[in-house]
Parts: sequence; structure tokens; C-alpha cells
Amino acid sequence: MIEYKHTELSIRRQCELVGLNRSTLYYEPAQESALNLELMRLMDEQYMRTPFYGWPRMLAYLRRQGYAVNHKRVRRLLQKMGLQAIYPKAKTSVSNPEHKIYPYLLRGLAITQVNQVWSCDITYIPMPHGFMYLVAVMDWYSRYVLAWQLSNTLDGSFCLDALAQALLWGKPQIFNTDQGAQFTANQFADCLEKAEIQISMDGRGRALDNIFIERLWRSVKYEDIYLNAYDTVPHLERGVDAYFQLYNHERLHQSLAYHTPAEVHFAR
Repeated sequence: MIEYKHTELSIRRQCELVGLNRSTLYYEPAQESALNLELMRLMDEQYMRTPFYGWPRMLAYLRRQGYAVNHKRVRRLLQKMGLQAIYPKAKTSVSNPEHKIYPYLLRGLAITQVNQVWSCDITYIPMPHGFMYLVAVMDWYSRYVLAWQLSNTLDGSFCLDALAQALLWGKPQIFNTDQGAQFTANQFADCLEKAEIQISMDGRGRALDNIFIERLWRSVKYEDIYLNAYDTVPHLERGVDAYFQLYNHERLHQSLAYHTPAEVHFAR
């Protein structure tokens, strides 16, 4: 527990002792009305079960649950959450038309080694009195989560922080993302190009192009977020950090022949 007064330890030192990022201590979850937060939580859980649901089906689902909502509210909340149905259709990514879009390089590519392909994505995290966003960078071959960051906004700075953190581990041959404005921004692309990393981007509306990190989000939500209902941002950060430690170093993956991501990633 961080104390702001009546202690000889500075806030910085207290954060170091509990393993908390000091900037996260001051975060406040993004706010919405209590009803909208309830709707967002329901839609997030339903999306994990049926990621092919667009706003018409989400609207019908909420109405079947007894909520008298209209399509404008459902579309706005889905956009705020960053959720899009995964089947191919027009205008599904929230991209910036002034940003450069890179081709998808992974179709038909055999992933045979660590650091061949990394991917990055953002997911919405529901909280009792607001919501946060989580970004993660993952190695495709080992499923190892190299870096992650939390934010209460969708600006690109927390994605850049996660990228910088991941690059401390080395660098991939290819870095794959969706076409979101955070990843098409010049600053993000410039960082990859300066490191001589090839940039790959999913096709519009094709979340399955980034399938491994989509599976990661499902695991994070069902095995941690929904079970623990974190009530503060510091509590959330500690919980997510503990989960990724378990995910990387203890959780056995069937697709990895029942090894952990760390065992595969750091195999010699």
C-alpha cells in the first residue's frame, strides 16, 4: 500500500519496493456512466465468446438482456473499446488516412524460430468505475510476452513505451500489427525502420491475421481480468504483471508441446 504522507520513504522508493511503475500510480481509469460501463463489460465478455459479432448483433444481444439501447450507443461504445467484428468487411480498422499502411507479410510464412516475428495489439480492460487499455508485444514462435503497458487513453505513447521495452530483448525480423492509428503513426514506424525491422500489417477487418495475440487476450480476460475485478489501477498493474509472469514461466501451452513460453524462447 502506497502512503502519501507520514512516511520517511519517497513515493518513488515505495513504488520500487512494491514493484509498481510510478506513472501508473497516478493513472485514473477513463470514465463512463455506470450504465455504459455495465454495457461495455457485457459486450467485452460477449466479444470474447463471439468475436464475429458486429454492432447489429451486439445491439440484439443487449436488448435480449433487457437493455433498451439504440444502435448509436452500441456503435460508440464498441468504438471506444476498440472492438471490431473479425470477419472481412469495409472500414473496420480505426486508422488515420494520412498514415502509411504496410502490406501483410505473414501469409503462408512458416514461423520456425524465436525473434522471426513479433506482434503487438491493444485490448480493453473493464474496471468497476472505468476502463483501461492494455498493449502487449509477443513473439509468435514462443508466445513469450516481451513487454506490456497500461493506459487510460488510446494515444500512441504507451504503445511506443511497450515497443521500446520489447526492443531491450533484441529485435525481430518482422513486426506485425493491425492498421490502428497507434501503429501506423510515423513515430512508431520510424522506430521499427531505424532498427531495420520489416513492418507487416493485418488486412482490414482481419483480426485472425494476428491470431496468436488474439488468443493471448482471451487467456488474459478469462484467466485473470474477469476473475479478479481489479478495483484500482495499481491493483490492476500488479495483477497483470503477476499473470504475465505466470503466462511466460508457468503456464503450459499445448501448441508448445506442453512447454512454457520462457522455456521455448530461451532454449539454447
